[in-house]
Amino acid sequence: MKKRLYRSRTDRMIWGVCGGLAEYFDIDPTIIRIIFLVLIFANGLSILAYIILAIVVPLEGSKTTEPKEVVKENVAQMRDKAGELGREIRSTLAGEKTQPEEAGMTRRRHNLLGITLIVLGILFLMGSLNLLVWLRWSLLWPVILVAIGLIIIFGARRR
Repeated sequence: MKKRLYRSRTDRMIWGVCGGLAEYFDIDPTIIRIIFLVLIFANGLSILAYIILAIVVPLEGSKTTEPKEVVKENVAQMRDKAGELGREIRSTLAGEKTQPEEAGMTRRRHNLLGITLIVLGILFLMGSLNLLVWLRWSLLWPVILVAIGLIIIFGARRR
């Protein structure tokens, strides 16, 4: 049987790309995550590569085989995940309490949000110090604003 690349359902932090790559190459997923993180600071292409892989690589155990269907399924999953994150951001900012069974998931998402903010802060700091020649403020701010807008819109639709 041929070895296939899938996004992991069990070993995931965001969309399971690093867990799937680690399983495919039979190495520790932490190594893949560190490589992606280092490449963010090296040239920034790992963010784009991660998003592309999250869109085109099927989820482990997925029944879809057609590439077009895989992309549709993955984009729908990403939309749902963005909506969940938007709801959690709103509930956190509004100070709402969560159910005990959701506490672990909420904590994990809060950690993800915190890590995202830290990475953005480091990127902005390095850009201000002219340590990253590829970082262009004129492009980065609009991308961040569009992402926040999408999270808010998709989160509002899910209510």
